[in-house]
Amino acid sequence: MPANMDKNSPRPAPRFEVRFAESPAEILETQRLRYRIFAGELGATIDGGDAQIDADQYDAYCRHLTVREAGTGRLVACTRILTDDQAALAGGFYSSGEFDLKMIDSLPGRVMEVGRTCVDAEYRSGAVIAVLWSGLADFIISQGFDYLFGCASIGLEDGGATAHALLEQVKAKHLAPHWQHVRPLIPLPAADARPTQKVRMPPLLKAYFSLGAKACGEPYWDRDFNCADVFVLVNVSDMHSRYARHFMASRPSETEAADSQAILVAHPPKPA
Repeated sequence: MPANMDKNSPRPAPRFEVRFAESPAEILETQRLRYRIFAGELGATIDGGDAQIDADQYDAYCRHLTVREAGTGRLVACTRILTDDQAALAGGFYSSGEFDLKMIDSLPGRVMEVGRTCVDAEYRSGAVIAVLWSGLADFIISQGFDYLFGCASIGLEDGGATAHALLEQVKAKHLAPHWQHVRPLIPLPAADARPTQKVRMPPLLKAYFSLGAKACGEPYWDRDFNCADVFVLVNVSDMHSRYARHFMASRPSETEAADSQAILVAHPPKPA
């Protein structure tokens, strides 16, 4: 320890702060960030209008969790949460447009869906993701949720060869028991070829499995975005212990956050 540092001195102020959007203007900010990333970076076809926003019928029923740079107030990341009680008012979960979710209705306890997660390109670090995750964890714990779920995507640029190779790994190591499977409304067709190089798990999907998540059966074929969507379920009580330490922490320090894994799903919206 340097001589000029007192071990009892307070930690420096955090660079990022996490909180829920509290006004229509703040929700609009998240919709603009989503549009910039999903349409501008990922090429999603979104009718954002002159305001260039990504909005759908679920937004009004969701809680919108945000991360801002403490010094400037700049919005750098967001995700939205659709809880079981709000989903009943919204007409269902977003994922019900891709999967038959009868299994979710049979789970004991409270459930919530996470989606539309995105991080500004200038701030894509472990620190930002971990701060966003810590806010999500606080909500899950304080509200007593037992499960969270969402979709993670695998690209089909090579005709599905890589996706099917990855799905074989998923089935061998990370498949949920049959009673926790969901049925895709459009199943992924077989691939005509095998990948020519070693395949790598997408970072977000890998992070979910490191957490202890399970894939709930066959993926959905998203033809609009040319990807396979894997339905992922996390049982809060079964999380792997080394990730649970991050999950249960009230707030990670920036150093701890930089070392943590991204455990959030970024699932692009459907075309308008």
